[in-house]
Amino acid sequence: MQVDSARKTGLLLEAVQVLADLDLSINKAYISSDGRWFMDVFHVTDRLGCKLTDDSVITYIEQSLGTWNEPERPAALEGLTALELTGADRTGLISEVFAVLADMACSVVEARVWTHRGRLGCLVFLRDEEVDTERMVRIEARLGHLLRGDSSAGGAVAAVPAAAVAHADRRLHQLMSADRDREGASPTSAVSVQSWAERGYSVVTVQCRDRPKLLFDVVCTLTDMDYVVFHGTIDTTGDQAHQEFYIRHADGSPISSEAERQRVSQCLQDAIERRSLEGVILELCTPDRPGLLSDVTRTFRENGLLVAQAEVTTKGDMASNVFYVTGAAGLAVDQSAIDAVRQRVGMDCLIAKENRPQLYQKAGAGDQDNSNGGGSGIGLFYLGNFVKRNLASLGLIKSCS
Repeated sequence: MQVDSARKTGLLLEAVQVLADLDLSINKAYISSDGRWFMDVFHVTDRLGCKLTDDSVITYIEQSLGTWNEPERPAALEGLTALELTGADRTGLISEVFAVLADMACSVVEARVWTHRGRLGCLVFLRDEEVDTERMVRIEARLGHLLRGDSSAGGAVAAVPAAAVAHADRRLHQLMSADRDREGASPTSAVSVQSWAERGYSVVTVQCRDRPKLLFDVVCTLTDMDYVVFHGTIDTTGDQAHQEFYIRHADGSPISSEAERQRVSQCLQDAIERRSLEGVILELCTPDRPGLLSDVTRTFRENGLLVAQAEVTTKGDMASNVFYVTGAAGLAVDQSAIDAVRQRVGMDCLIAKENRPQLYQKAGAGDQDNSNGGGSGIGLFYLGNFVKRNLASLGLIKSCS
């Protein structure tokens, strides 16, 4: 995929965001900005490493980046209010949050939950007709008390129009960075920041294990820190990613102090870590009902499962939720706990999968040649449904059970 355009602020992030939202894998990329002109080249596959052949996906990418006429954007956020929550994480906190919302008779249309270094960041989208001004004051008061708890680190909750949240993942990065989830972090060799004084650039290098949406998280962080990427290369080999960016501040200056260099390095490390999870993925697909999230997350807590991340979506009368869970203190999940949760929630509607990022890297030659084998067929069937689910969430096709 090649993007040629007059250079404008945020264009690189826009391109990467479109690909990330479709859950596609960027295996290689070249970024170049020459004066007022900008060119990106992305080598893209699906998450199983296969070539894109679905015309609807390709057309959507072209339209979204302005290659053709600008498409109509889905009005998924119309009529919604967003709650932004941050605070010290603790066992069962997200279950308590959903319990408060259920008690206040609020329907959660969508939600995103991240945890990192003992901090929680959460976005919850509610229907406007259920949260008038007076009711929202009570919701904010109860959630604020819950988030602050006994912790001196404090917590915060704010209600904003859903339209103000341009992109949920980007907003979560912003919330957690502002909440200072980077405090207490140890230096890492995954990120280095060096100076190329002769050309007036700072050179940022990221070398770490590859995972979905890694490039989005890095570019998003640089953009929100007010840096501009002028040149860059991205390459993945096996399960390792190598990314190099030549950047300047928006005012045209490179990084000029050791303190700034360390801040950039630390913020990028945090962005990489927030989604670098291993554990168990629990996928729940079931008819939606009042109190569903409260009941399910309480069941997790009662069986010793901690929710590290969550993605909650409703389409019509169906709930499609994904929970990333670990055992106590981030330890491995006991299979008996998973079995107990599935028995309680429903064996047919709750599916457990091990979250190992290497499963989603490029398929080997042997894997691709075995297109008629049972394992490959299952993978392609899963991927087809996954891409369709992403397109449905973007309003491009109708979702189906």
